[in-house]
Formats: sequence, structure tokens, C-alpha cells
Amino acid sequence: MSGLTLDDVHVAARRLLNRITRTPVITSQSWDDASGFSVFFKCENLQRAGSFKIRGALNKLLTLSADERRRGVVAFSSGNHAQGVALAARLVGTTAVVCMPKDAPLLKVQATRGYGAEIVVYDRHSEDREAIARRIASETGRVVVPPFDDEAIMAGQGTVALELLQDVPSLDALVAPVGGGGLMAGCSTVARTLFPGMQIIGVEPETANDTWLSIQKGERVTIPPPPTIADGVRLTTPGERTFPILQQTLSDVSLVTDDEIRAALRYLVLRAHVVVEPTGAVAAAAVLSGKLPLERGARVGVILSGGNIDPPLLSEILQAT
Repeated sequence: MSGLTLDDVHVAARRLLNRITRTPVITSQSWDDASGFSVFFKCENLQRAGSFKIRGALNKLLTLSADERRRGVVAFSSGNHAQGVALAARLVGTTAVVCMPKDAPLLKVQATRGYGAEIVVYDRHSEDREAIARRIASETGRVVVPPFDDEAIMAGQGTVALELLQDVPSLDALVAPVGGGGLMAGCSTVARTLFPGMQIIGVEPETANDTWLSIQKGERVTIPPPPTIADGVRLTTPGERTFPILQQTLSDVSLVTDDEIRAALRYLVLRAHVVVEPTGAVAAAAVLSGKLPLERGARVGVILSGGNIDPPLLSEILQAT
């Protein structure tokens, strides 16, 4: 079991105070009517840099020594962690190099560059992004800031659940997307400690089901780079440090299709007036499509993890029938 504790998340919350946005929790009667649950959306799409990722990145960078900050950081990400690290580096007065796949969403690439980061492009199908980042670190002395497999990152992400459960303490279930597992590891640690009986459900696309497969097998499973519209959870294996936490804290993992993700995104935009990216709609998709093992009327906290969506993709999804 990782050494991650509720105390670590409280320390992260104090560190991040007044540096990030305490995002709102919203409800939608039409969503509740359509899903059969009382749903409370934690809107990380309204967070600085457009997703929860700034929480972990900034918490990590605030733990660096003066010498480490002078040397700068290097990260690898398809988008939201890239933006989070780039902004966090600017906030603490250091520099960032970010390795991004050549098929990363243009909006995320432009935003990462806009926050001042240098971008190194790689091919996710033939190159190892972590190996590239570690090579850069060894050559330049930069500190690697991983997207999820780090206790300071997980503690920062856990502040999402800490805030949600302070605002809505009487939930029957917490539902969040699972990619590398940093968000869910942090949030499930908080929820399981504060409310041991709560259902904690991770959600993945059917095609990117590495965590689901790993939970079934009892060990980390690696899949090929998965095709899914949800670019933020296009991972091939759960994190080495996050997976043991998920094994101990998750109640279940639900799987959704890309069409269900599109439908949830469309419903969120048109009925709840909330703009999210596909990954940000993954947890909501499990709620709307009836994929949750919960009784009707359950009070469900749903994390909308990000809102960085390219306008052409948003238009395409909204116009589909």
C-alpha cells in the first residue's frame, strides 16, 4: 500500500490554498430525471488550466527545493497534465519542458506553449514518452514531474474529493474517470478514510480498460495504445504506485463506450450548460448510461475532470444526433 494518507491531502490543500480555484459543485434536475440518481457534479472543467491536473502539478512543484526549481522540470502528457505543469512552473518561477504526443489535441498544445513551456513531440505508437523525459532530465538536470505515479501528485489530486465531500458530505457514491489513476488514488484515499461505506467507482472507456483488466487479474496489465475519444485516459497500464491504492479502495470499475461519452458530453452542454472535454464526461457517461451498480435515487458525486476541448470536436459532437 502506498504511504498516501488523508493527512497528505490536507497538507496539499493548505499548500494550494488561494493558488487554485475551489471549483463549484452543481446539480441538474434534468440530469437527475434522465439518470435516476441525485447527481452532484464537481466542476474541475472550471479549474485553472482547465482541469484538476494543476492541483497535483502545483503541489509537487511547491515541494521542490530552490536548487531544483532553478534547474527546472520536465513532464510527459497528452494535454491536461502538460498544461498543469506549464502553469505550475510559471507560478513557482521555474521552467518546464513537456513531452507531448504528435496527436495531442491542438488546443492543449497551444495552451501548454502559451503558459511558457517548451514542447518536445513524440510518437505514442513507437516511442516511450517517459524514457524521453528521463533522458532530458539526465542531460539537463531537470526534475521529472510524472502525471500520476507520485505521492505529491496524488495528494494534490485528492483535494478534489476533499472539497466535494466538504460541500456534500452525504454521498452514497463517488464516481471519477481512471487513466493512470492519480486522480482516483487521491480521491479514493480521501473518500475511503472519511466514509468507509461509500461506493467508489472508477470509469474507463471500453477500449482503454487497462485498470478494469488489472483489477480482474490482480496485477497490472498492459494493453496496446487504445483508440478512444477520451484522450486523457488513453493509458496502456495503471500506475505502479496508484494501482495498489485502487485495488484496496475501489468498489468497482465501470466501462463506457465512446458513443456513451459523446452522449453524456452533449447532455452536459445542452441541458446542464457545462462544457467538458470527452475525458471530463467519462464518469458522467457511466451515470447517464445506467452503468453504475447503484440503486435508483442514490446520491452520487461525479468528477467532471476537465474542459479543454478543441472547438471542431465540440461542434462535431453537438451536431451529431
